[in-house]
Amino acid sequence: MIVFGSSMSPFVRKVLAFAAEKQIEIEARRVAPGSDNLDFRAASPFGKMPALQDGDFRISDSSAIVVYFEALRPTPDLIPLEPRARARAIWFDEFADTIFFACVSQMFFNRIVAPISLGHPGDLALAAKAETEELPPLLDYLEGQLTRSGFLVEDRLTLADIAVASPFVNLAHCGVDIGARPKLKAYVDGILSRPSFAGWVARECAFLLDHARGKAASYSHHE
Repeated sequence: MIVFGSSMSPFVRKVLAFAAEKQIEIEARRVAPGSDNLDFRAASPFGKMPALQDGDFRISDSSAIVVYFEALRPTPDLIPLEPRARARAIWFDEFADTIFFACVSQMFFNRIVAPISLGHPGDLALAAKAETEELPPLLDYLEGQLTRSGFLVEDRLTLADIAVASPFVNLAHCGVDIGARPKLKAYVDGILSRPSFAGWVARECAFLLDHARGKAASYSHHE
């Protein structure tokens, strides 16, 4: 079973973590968005990631993939069975993928993707505006949704937590500090410290550190 994409994407990271929590063995095959890799394009005709290949079955979109995983291995149930809990889990998945990441992506693209992957400066003013104006109400909302157990739905880990925590990795890569909200920070740290996330996050941090060191060495060489 192959998952195409890069864990730098919160959508890919969500799928990888979900599979790990389900103890589903996958091969993570790194491709860039829009790649012309034939296997990737067979699973994702429009070049979006993540995409999944399981034998002769192919599908793209993170939400479709996790639903497939849930059906393949119903236990542990990460998409709740109780109707209201299931609805809330799906809502948080949608919130994370659309409303939340629409904000996060403005920071991530302009501070990370543009300079590293595209080789040109991003719009730092747009990133700063997203951080100071758009992000705080979303963080306040999430903090208000946390239960005493430290989870979003049913007092246990569900798709809701996996989906919501994933974009926070991108925020951290952008240098955004959520320490002013200790309850939310403790929640995010707890989810991202799970083995299903921790290894991928460590690899991403190492990649960004290597890039920063290489850039610094390049500047030193030209001085």
